[in-house]
Amino acid sequence: MMLKQPDALQESLMSNKTVLIVDDEAPIREMIAVALEMADYAYLEAADAIEAHSQVVDQQPDLILLDWMLPGTSGIELARRLKRDPVTAEIPIIMLTARSEEDNKILGLEAGADDYITKPFSPRELVARLKAVLRRTTPPGVEDPVEVEGLRLDPVSHRVTANGSPLEVGPTEFRLLQFFMTHQERAYTRNQLLDQVWGGNVYVEERTVDVHIRRLRKALGASHEHLVQTVRGTGYRFSTQA
Repeated sequence: MMLKQPDALQESLMSNKTVLIVDDEAPIREMIAVALEMADYAYLEAADAIEAHSQVVDQQPDLILLDWMLPGTSGIELARRLKRDPVTAEIPIIMLTARSEEDNKILGLEAGADDYITKPFSPRELVARLKAVLRRTTPPGVEDPVEVEGLRLDPVSHRVTANGSPLEVGPTEFRLLQFFMTHQERAYTRNQLLDQVWGGNVYVEERTVDVHIRRLRKALGASHEHLVQTVRGTGYRFSTQA
């Protein structure tokens, strides 16, 4: 499925969070998608565990709404798998199910779910629970602006400025810059950058990193391009030191 986002007029109001909806019933997915759009969340969709796992690894959503009863691998089995994998373990999960018995709720929470919503539920309740889980699971400082030598990146508004002037930075370059600015003074190989910025299940050439580094340097301009440094024989680092 393609990533669905609110239109450009709403972009500045977006929560900047992406939610993966995993449910085999298309009407349920559509209802949830409408609620998320109304609350300014981007969303992804998956109808089964295989598609969901691929989306999680490729797109690294901020939260997963996971139906218990899925064809093939169940939602509870997928939750256990995601929580065992260090790459996906920190992504919060809300289980969606028609099962209301206490034992089933406990089973879901023990599998790693962060919350549990019983069908039928109202869109307002869903969004409220979703916001509460995101507040609990977002580490302090992750959404704080980062500034280095007049270069400022704001994760919430998704803006980059240099000495107060806005810069035009593409979405991949933004993620790359955010990673660099929050992991300064350390050299990373191209493969490490692919894993961290593109996701571990994205099959692209390592030289793709070079292309986006050039684009990022061009976007930063003469005043800040020096911060993204080439480390011969290794890869790249973000540093204020020559």
